[in-house]
Amino acid sequence: MITVSYKIDGFLKIYDPNTLEVFVDKHNAINYENMSTALADTLSGRGYGEIYYMAFGDGGASVDETGVITYLPPNVNGINAALYNQTYQKIVDDQSSFNQDPTRNKMTVTHTTGKVYSDILVQCLLDYGEPPGQAAFDNSTQTDSDYIFDEIGLLANYGTDTDGQIITRLLTHVIFHPIQKSLNRQIQIDYTLRIQTLTNLITI
Repeated sequence: MITVSYKIDGFLKIYDPNTLEVFVDKHNAINYENMSTALADTLSGRGYGEIYYMAFGDGGASVDETGVITYLPPNVNGINAALYNQTYQKIVDDQSSFNQDPTRNKMTVTHTTGKVYSDILVQCLLDYGEPPGQAAFDNSTQTDSDYIFDEIGLLANYGTDTDGQIITRLLTHVIFHPIQKSLNRQIQIDYTLRIQTLTNLITI
């Protein structure tokens, strides 16, 4: 009998594409239940299960009056897991006709021949003018604004509901120190998922 298992590792980098200042550089957590169904659904050609949104929120961390940051655990258990407080999202599926900037919000698959892993690089750019309603400068003394982000997740597309809204499932979740998105700067997110095959040969 041949037993094949898979390892999925996620890695997030958030930076300013102009100054190259890095704000976050860390691993994420995987929702293995939702990831397993998404892999099965995409491999079987169901027409759903693919990564569609990169979602942003402000509910993953809190800062007290002394500046100490408290982080909540990644929310990756169960099919209905979600960001703690999602405030914004962007389409990163560059095959979608609803993606307004597929050259900068996109996915790239890379593989090296002979290796047992492949990478999905999910890239998203928060441009100067987005999200709407953001502050003019990145100098806020508060940490509870909708656009001071401290959590990001990748969401899979599971069709639409009766109102035409996209149904999603959370695949990954990462929590970090608060970062303000404001009109005076762009923020680039490079989110890599490495899918690795681990094979154990057993003779019975």
